[in-house]
Amino acid sequence: MPLCLRRLRAAALVVAVLLAGTFSAASARAAWGFEQVAELARARAAAPFQAPDSALPPALAQLDYDGLRDIRFRPSHALWRGASPFEAMFFHRGRYHPEPVRIHEVDAAGRAHPVRWQASDFDYGKNTLATQVWPDLGHAGLRIHYPLNTPAYKDELIVFLGASYFRALGAGQQYGLSARGLAIDTAGANGPEEFPRFTDFWLERPDPQASQVVVHALLDSPRASGAYRFTVRPGSPTVVEVQARLFLRATDRPIATLGLAPLTSMFLAGENQPREGDFRPEVHDSDGLMVASASGEWLWRPLLNPQSPLVTSFSLDGLRGFGLMQRDRSFASYEDTEARYERRPSAWVRPLGDWGPGRVELLQLPTPDETHDNIAAYWVPARLPAPGQPLDFAYELSWQGDEQQRPPAAWVTQSRIGFGYVRADQAAALAGQVQYVVDFTGPALDALPADAPVQAIASSPGNGAIEQAITWFNPATRSWRLALRVRPIDASQPVELRAFLRHRDDIVSETWTHIVLPTSAP
Repeated sequence: MPLCLRRLRAAALVVAVLLAGTFSAASARAAWGFEQVAELARARAAAPFQAPDSALPPALAQLDYDGLRDIRFRPSHALWRGASPFEAMFFHRGRYHPEPVRIHEVDAAGRAHPVRWQASDFDYGKNTLATQVWPDLGHAGLRIHYPLNTPAYKDELIVFLGASYFRALGAGQQYGLSARGLAIDTAGANGPEEFPRFTDFWLERPDPQASQVVVHALLDSPRASGAYRFTVRPGSPTVVEVQARLFLRATDRPIATLGLAPLTSMFLAGENQPREGDFRPEVHDSDGLMVASASGEWLWRPLLNPQSPLVTSFSLDGLRGFGLMQRDRSFASYEDTEARYERRPSAWVRPLGDWGPGRVELLQLPTPDETHDNIAAYWVPARLPAPGQPLDFAYELSWQGDEQQRPPAAWVTQSRIGFGYVRADQAAALAGQVQYVVDFTGPALDALPADAPVQAIASSPGNGAIEQAITWFNPATRSWRLALRVRPIDASQPVELRAFLRHRDDIVSETWTHIVLPTSAP
């Protein structure tokens, strides 16, 4: 027997023995649930980290992208098929997702049963593979299906695949941005980024009338372990309620940035940063970061595709929510008949309970095309627990489409960079300045007459001189427009901009906030 297969069989035997002991102990105490997963996480954090055995049978390891795409789970073998509106299917391991995850089903009595890999569950297409000599490989991940859009077809509802990544869909949506269970040192403040991964899943068997499905997951990484409970409620929007408990490991490399509820997306080009030579006006899964502070201020930061990595953050005493949003829902904004960016969801994180002080951090990386995720946003708590001590938090993650979270007063609908017609005698005076044109709409502005005294309150702390900030009513869209010009004081340093609208003594919009990069490019 080849060494690779002997290793796989030995690993499978060890896992089976460990899980059998775990299930027996759990059955003696209580039905399987979050607290049992949390105890496993606590025990893992108290022990040295063990990297997963990612060895694959040689023939499987050699399959390229097309060969792996030819391996498909058989829908007729789906877990719960015919017994529930939900169905679970599984992903095959391969070179792009070599790490095994262990999947279990929790029955109505709370007993956990392993869902073992079986070659018969998969259609291998044109591949010729001797699967009969393979051991239990485990799975690469899972997806849950539900009739989101029509009773006649069960759409993909939520997918867990790779590290701690997952993404979900609401009715009428198409996959875009992703979420993660945890982010560690994403901005590289203390060495390379660490990618925690879900190693085990427990799927609670839904009943025939179920309107939600529950997934438990165990997370592990060199510096942290954690327990997660995902309650998935499909609809428009689809809402995922997340309960988590983290334990940090005692290591010689402390965590610099612990990112909770992380989101990952793509921004290539948009209104504020058009792409030369591309017929598509905009190309992105998300167009901005929205933040709601506990103080009541709402912030909107349009995304960028910078020339070098860019990290910015918003420090807050408390958080009401944050999200990477796809506000622009018009096909004409993208003109992409295949990607259909106007159908990509927004993801809004709403804390359940008080998360205390911290910051929303935004990482933006350069990308040459739309095949790379280059945007990440997450919450960084001001204080971390001591190794071995629990960090409990919970949040609601809403996958929103046309109907999405908005500030209560008014919000930005677009922000564009550049000048219109400039006379020859004005050109010298405008040299070195940057202009943004920002449109606002919302109920607080809708209630005002066209001649209302709406004022722009703009500031540029530190390195920007505001040259002009004027507003006027736009009758074409019945919205309000802001033209903001700023001159960088030191062109080698970035310029932070903030602007909102005020009517007499009332703030009537969210705060638009942007950064002018040192090259004076958007």
